[in-house]
Amino acid sequence: MVAMFKALPFGIFLTLVIALFIGSGGSSGGMLSVFPFDVTVAELGLDFRLYWSWTLFLAGTGLAFAIILMME
Repeated sequence: MVAMFKALPFGIFLTLVIALFIGSGGSSGGMLSVFPFDVTVAELGLDFRLYWSWTLFLAGTGLAFAIILMME
């Protein structure tokens, strides 16, 4: 159970990086279904776009989970 919580940040980081390259190229990644969403922080005047894929997140978290389990 602890390994799963350790794997979540790695899954999030992997998803953001890979989805950034796929989404900024204008593709949806096929079965990955990468989609953009806008993030606005009004207090700081920030407005930017991130890309996300739930399929990629689950695969990345599963991969990180397996690696962490093998390291223990």
